Amino acid sequence: MQLKTKAHLGLLSANIFFSINLSAVKYLTTNHFVQSFGINLIRVAVSTILFWIVYLGKPVKTRIDRADFPRLIICALTGIAFNQMLFLKGLSLTYSIHAVLLILSAPIFITVFAAVFLKERLTAIQLVGLGLGVCGAVILISMGKNSGAGDNVLLGDTLILINALSYTIYFIMVKPLMLKYNPVQVTRMIFTIGFFGVLPFGWNEFTAINWTVFGWAEYGCLGLIVVGGTFLAYLLNLYGIKILGASITGAYIYLQPIFAAIIAMVFLNESLGWYKVVAGILIFTGVYLSNKKRKHE
Repeated sequence: MQLKTKAHLGLLSANIFFSINLSAVKYLTTNHFVQSFGINLIRVAVSTILFWIVYLGKPVKTRIDRADFPRLIICALTGIAFNQMLFLKGLSLTYSIHAVLLILSAPIFITVFAAVFLKERLTAIQLVGLGLGVCGAVILISMGKNSGAGDNVLLGDTLILINALSYTIYFIMVKPLMLKYNPVQVTRMIFTIGFFGVLPFGWNEFTAINWTVFGWAEYGCLGLIVVGGTFLAYLLNLYGIKILGASITGAYIYLQPIFAAIIAMVFLNESLGWYKVVAGILIFTGVYLSNKKRKHE
C-alpha cells in the first residue's frame, strides 16, 4: 500500500474515531456512569502515558529551549485543559450533532484572529462567509434552546463555542512549535502539562465513579474515547500532516458532522431536524468562504 493511501486511511479513521467519541461521551454522561470532568481526566492521563511510551520507544534527542516553555504552557492550557474540559462539559449538555457542527466554527475564529491581530485584509467573499457561519451558529443555538430540552442545550452550545475559541488560540500558538520540534515530542509535552491542568477539576468526579456498574459496553465506550478519539486521533492527524500536509488533513474535519450525525441517530436516537440541516449548510458554506484565499495567494 502506498504511503499516501495509508495517510488517507489514517485520517479517515481518525475522524471516524472522533465522531464515535461524541456518542460514546454522550452515552456515559447521559446514563450517569461518569461525569464529563472525570472522563476528561481519564482520557488526558492515559493519553499522556501512551505518548510517553511512544517517546521512550523512539526518543527524540532535540531539547526544548527554555524560552519556548511559556508557549508550551499556553498551548497545554488552551489545547488540552480548557479546550477538553469545555468540550466534554458542553457535549454532556447538548446534542452530539450540535457539538460537531459548532466545532467547525474554529476555522472561522482563525480567520477573524488573522484579520484582527495579523492585520490580514478580509475579502468580500470572506466577510460573506463569516456572516453565514454566524447565522448558522445562531440558528443552531436558538432553535436548540427552543426544542424542549431546556437551557442545558444553550449552555452546552455556548461551552462548545468557547471550546472552539480556545482551540483557535492553541492552533495559532502551537504552529511555531510544530515547525521547530518533532510534532510527537510537542504533543507529549502539551499533554503532560495539560494533565496537571485538568487534575484539580477532574479528581472528585474521577473518584466518584462506581466501577462496579460498568459492563463491556461502558468499558468499550471509555476505550473508544481514550484510545481511539484521543490518542490515536492525535497520532493519525500528525501522520497525515507529515505525509499529506496541513490543508488536506484539515479538510477531513468536514466529514465529522456526517459521521457524527449517522452515529448519533443510530445509537442515541438523535433526530436530524430541519434547523440542524439548514444550520449545517450555513456553517459549512461559511467555513469554506471565510477560508477562501485571494487568487494571487
